[in-house]
Amino acid sequence: MHGNTSDENWKERLLRGWVRDIPLAFGFLTRLRLPARQVPEDEFARAARAYPLVGAWVGLMGAAVLAAAAWLGLPPLACALAALAAMVLLTGGLHEDGLADVADGFGGGSNPDERLTIMRDSRTGAFGVLALVLALGLKAALLAGMAGVVPAALALIAAAALSRAAMPLLMAWLAPARHDGLARNAGAPRPVDVMAGLALGAAAAFLCLPWAHALVAVGLVLLVAVTMGFMAIDRIGGKTGDVLGAAQQVSEVAILAVAAAGPFGLA
Repeated sequence: MHGNTSDENWKERLLRGWVRDIPLAFGFLTRLRLPARQVPEDEFARAARAYPLVGAWVGLMGAAVLAAAAWLGLPPLACALAALAAMVLLTGGLHEDGLADVADGFGGGSNPDERLTIMRDSRTGAFGVLALVLALGLKAALLAGMAGVVPAALALIAAAALSRAAMPLLMAWLAPARHDGLARNAGAPRPVDVMAGLALGAAAAFLCLPWAHALVAVGLVLLVAVTMGFMAIDRIGGKTGDVLGAAQQVSEVAILAVAAAGPFGLA
């Protein structure tokens, strides 16, 4: 009797934890509003495990727009751009802004303080514009080149979910580069939360892509996260919210590339 009660309490606590973390993750990564209450730092950090679920939803919305555009008879490139535009609207361009800031800061500053100052500047420089154009252009071209709407839609969901599994890993690994800012306020998730996020992202990839594609995609995301982490340590001494966003964007491009090109391609 006591054993059954203990099991029920454990399952109830687990369920309550996810019910709390998912809205926090949505509020952090999208334009959806946070619950109207004060949230401790450790809750924000724990909610990082749900980032791939947010990504799966963003990717699903993008896939729906992609399918609708294809149904209307638009060319593949226009369908891809419409899907990407919908995803940017849902997230407020949060990760794209991070990619642009990292490109400007890492490419333009001569020391960590200068790079951090450039990254905080609201203006976008040449490196940032180039990074955005190349990232969005590559994603659109890769989606447009896939063999049909269904493979492209599934690849989009997998990429959006798995790419966000890189973020908890960097949050847990790197120290904050600033004494304030998004990355510091979000805190550092526990190893178990990092593993949960990676598991969710990998599950999305294996559900949406053939196992060989998914396996390579998971490996590439880990490689991107590690590379971005060492670059951030070298260039600015740690993590910022921009670094997390840049890692997500680069990972997303890498996953779509796996799904569209070479011996692992869907085409």
